[in-house]
Amino acid sequence: MTVLKDVLLILHFVGLAAVIGAFLFQVRRKGGFETNWVIIGLVTQLVTGLGLMGVVDATTDGGANHVKLGVKLAVALVALVLAFVARSRQKRADAGQAKDKAALPFFHSAGALAIANVLIAVIW
Repeated sequence: MTVLKDVLLILHFVGLAAVIGAFLFQVRRKGGFETNWVIIGLVTQLVTGLGLMGVVDATTDGGANHVKLGVKLAVALVALVLAFVARSRQKRADAGQAKDKAALPFFHSAGALAIANVLIAVIW
């Protein structure tokens, strides 16, 4: 179980790097966001986070802090939805159906929530 936990944790950090790295790389853009890495990273974090929660529940006597993990799950799901909205707005803008900056608040919100999730993980 220790190996499984370590592999899930490494993949969780890779997902984190994909989300926050892609966000910070593009944070100054006004349009033309590449949301694929953000979405891939968020999905990776959700899947590995749920796996880590199961491993921690199975291997520890006290179990995991379900309130904290529930909050983190909710924040990650909202960030994922916002990233999908940013991608759809971006595609509409690329097709000439919307303003170029239509994805901006959704992309920035998804990135900010990903960073907030890191703060929740570390501080709580």
